[in-house]
Amino acid sequence: MKIGFDKDKYIELQSKNIRKRIEQFDNKLYLEFGGKLFDDYHASRVLPGFEPDIKLRLLMELSQEIEIIITINAKDIEKNKVRGDLGITYDIELLRLIDCFKKYGLYVGSVVITQYTGQPGADLFKERLTNLGIDVYTHYIIEDYPSDIMNIVSEKGFGKNEYIKTTKPLIVVTAPGPGSGKMATCLSQLYHDQKRGIRAGYAKFETFPIWNLSLKHPINLAYEAATADLNDINMIDPYHLEHYGETVVSYNRDVEIFPVLKAMFEMIYGSSPYYSPTDMGVNMVGFCISDDEVCREASKQEIIRRYYDALNEYAKGRINHSVVYRIELLMKQLQLSPEDRPVVTAAMKRADETGFAAAAMELSDCHIITGKTSDLLGPSAALILNALKYLAGIEDPVHLISPEAIEPIQKLKIDYLGSKNPRLHIDETLIALSISAANDERAQLALDQIPKLKGAQVHISAMLGSVDKKLFKKLGIQATCESVFENKPIYI
Repeated sequence: MKIGFDKDKYIELQSKNIRKRIEQFDNKLYLEFGGKLFDDYHASRVLPGFEPDIKLRLLMELSQEIEIIITINAKDIEKNKVRGDLGITYDIELLRLIDCFKKYGLYVGSVVITQYTGQPGADLFKERLTNLGIDVYTHYIIEDYPSDIMNIVSEKGFGKNEYIKTTKPLIVVTAPGPGSGKMATCLSQLYHDQKRGIRAGYAKFETFPIWNLSLKHPINLAYEAATADLNDINMIDPYHLEHYGETVVSYNRDVEIFPVLKAMFEMIYGSSPYYSPTDMGVNMVGFCISDDEVCREASKQEIIRRYYDALNEYAKGRINHSVVYRIELLMKQLQLSPEDRPVVTAAMKRADETGFAAAAMELSDCHIITGKTSDLLGPSAALILNALKYLAGIEDPVHLISPEAIEPIQKLKIDYLGSKNPRLHIDETLIALSISAANDERAQLALDQIPKLKGAQVHISAMLGSVDKKLFKKLGIQATCESVFENKPIYI
């Protein structure tokens, strides 16, 4: 795939900009990390060349200066809130984050449980962390936050929170998900540090929207599509325009909260170090786009993928139609239609020809492969096999897995494991192919092609099952599907 983003330049500029921001204060900066620190696949899709773990690499560049604080909302612990993309609860995700940071030599100083009111689940989690040797602090609900500034910036507000002891000049504040209290934790620390004679600073690290691109640039519109369910809207930063006479892009929540933040800064510092929401950011992404046209096209494709994702979520009853409508409006702004995704037309044509669900894949050489539903394989599994055969130069009629080998697997699924679908999924097909590879050189050759599937585009003419959906993601394949239930189930 074509590259449109210079990752090395990004690490250099971003680390330099963060160090510069630290120097603006008393060599102590609380950096609120928005978005995903790990596995930022959205950024890697709209900025080809941006690696999903590049933020982690950036932190490793600054590892000697960094201490990490992870915040988690006590309410999310109590109600076992789940991260939709990973399928794990926020407390388990927090533990995963700690392991990931430690694996790469990054120092996790503490965990902060925010909005604590004595929740039993929070108490149990705090005890678990303490037993693991992790320092835990509690922050409390502040009445009328964030509107009653006089109360918030006082001993009755931030003053009642536990002070987090830190030892490094750069304190990265992150969380397992949104609503965890990152910003409030940073502001609380500024208050306590000021009482101790330390003029610490605050800044935000958010990749999107990209402030120095136009409001309607496809990259920024792709961010709106990604957050359509959160009602995030890109907008011109009015405070930046008024103070500097420069038109830059922010988003509604940052613009709405800025007057409150500015007032808090003035109460803590005596004056605000920032004149606009954009001032608070340390985002250098826009300076590292090496091919704007490549990123534009990648972003347009991402918007179409988000449209299909929204249609599927709506069909499952998980979102309301307004989310779909918002993405449709974004597509109209860019004059996009589903047919601008080549695999859509190919998959639907194949489905019409066979009368059953079908799938299509576009490989890096722009060649399109299709797969159909059969008695032995589902369309996704058939598609993967056909793509591997094409990449290995194996003739299409050749059976890499004999039908006789598949039948016992189907019997196991139906008779012993209680499955109602006898057709093999992608994972079952690849396991069967790996078994065949022990005695068949062609099967081994096909297996060797799996890394070449990364970045491929796929569309399926029916709702994609959870098993195949996870396998496409593991293979690095960007898949969409129609919001049509093949068998019209009530329970999903």
